[in-house]
Amino acid sequence: MQVIGLCRFSYPAIGGFQVEHETPEARKAYLYASDRMEERFRTFETVTLPALRGQTDPDFTFLIVIGDDLPTGYRDRLEALTGDMPQTVTQAHPPGPHRQVMQDAINSVRNFDQSPCLQFRMDDDDAVALSFVSRLREVARDVEPLTARHRHIAIDFNQGFLMRPDAQGLRVAQTRLPYTTAALALMVRPDVRLTIMNFAHSKVGQKMPTVTLTGEDMLVRGHNDYNDSRQKPGVKPVKLERLDSDGEGYFRQVFGIDADHIRRLYSAA
Repeated sequence: MQVIGLCRFSYPAIGGFQVEHETPEARKAYLYASDRMEERFRTFETVTLPALRGQTDPDFTFLIVIGDDLPTGYRDRLEALTGDMPQTVTQAHPPGPHRQVMQDAINSVRNFDQSPCLQFRMDDDDAVALSFVSRLREVARDVEPLTARHRHIAIDFNQGFLMRPDAQGLRVAQTRLPYTTAALALMVRPDVRLTIMNFAHSKVGQKMPTVTLTGEDMLVRGHNDYNDSRQKPGVKPVKLERLDSDGEGYFRQVFGIDADHIRRLYSAA
């Protein structure tokens, strides 16, 4: 089965944000602000990419969607960071309706063969376990008979961590919330063009059958000041604990995230 992971790298969509802006220009000004972009590049380099680069099953497509007016210097940096990853496809799109643009982008790299397509989404500060693609395919084979009656099936690895990197390393909190990106995937039947981006991740259980797997750490969810979900008032704070050397070793082994790399990059910021 084809596996596609999607990352929207500061794409200025129309809609798709919990915090809205009055004009597309205002949204671009927020997204492309230098402090924000530097922070996003740090997390992308130290958190997201190592986890994907080290997948035990390297047979997947990593689709990055950017704005067609992303400043040239940022696009050059993005391409340099992903240049050693043959799985990467970068697409530049003008601002457009969020769900439709993402649907078209994902479908443009689909094989549309006789097998279901497995799709997951992640932000540029998220990570998945190094075994994620392999485990996703294993579970998908187990539940594939359900596609005879259902257009979409959600495969939900719900266990992992919230994480905030800084110049001292990593602060984390465990999480087991259902339907948390980035280790939530959709199995999409070959004849269906709707994608994982046509559904709010927290509501997939209201739209389709879901299979939730726990007991194995599969996800890291970035927790930082630029998270769209943390911009609104009244957001409940999360207590994060500093990882010790053993914890850092575990993150390196399971997610490919190197705390020393994080310290170097964040200390130089």
